[in-house]
Amino acid sequence: MSEKQKVDYSLYLVTDRALSLGRSNLEVIEAAVSGGVTLVQLREKEASTQEFYQEGLKIKDYLEAAHIPLIINDRIDIALALDADGVHLGQEDLPVDAARKILGPHKIIGASAFNVEEAVAAESRGADYLGLSPIFVTGTKPELVAEIGMKGISSLRRAVKIPLVGIGSMNQSNAYEAVKMGLDGVAVVSAICSQEDPKAAAAAIKAEVLRAKESF
Repeated sequence: MSEKQKVDYSLYLVTDRALSLGRSNLEVIEAAVSGGVTLVQLREKEASTQEFYQEGLKIKDYLEAAHIPLIINDRIDIALALDADGVHLGQEDLPVDAARKILGPHKIIGASAFNVEEAVAAESRGADYLGLSPIFVTGTKPELVAEIGMKGISSLRRAVKIPLVGIGSMNQSNAYEAVKMGLDGVAVVSAICSQEDPKAAAAAIKAEVLRAKESF
């Protein structure tokens, strides 16, 4: 990718094989993309480096053909090896500016942020977008016991200019309000991965996001 693409953050799928009802990441991704997912993050917390890389290879060709960016969770080495579109970094990972030196100017770098201080710092270091985590307390991140909530979104929106994506129990029932409060999109795990019909689940959430955006 020679130039950084313009990214649609509306519906951001974060994979989790443990929550995918026995289906592969690729099966869930294909269904979800057909339902309207605009961005995919491959998250493999338990996998070895070799397993993570092989899993990335399986989905990269499909996402490239579908023109959907592939973001790698945490692992800059995996992102480089796959020539993925970008990486998402948590607060304990390499700082955004250091990652930028490694990945170069054209890759997408996202950063997790829980508060205004973290959000402003990540933006100043060159993050392309922020993952606000968690909007609501979620079982997929049990270590996070406090939540940003709907009111927290608006204060974070005022603090930074880059796109904001919310994660943490985001689903069809709250996507509309969250986007109205200032999110550019919602990131979902179980609301797609754990559903019997990931395509229909994705389409329902996407419709709520678009309904909110059209109301501005």
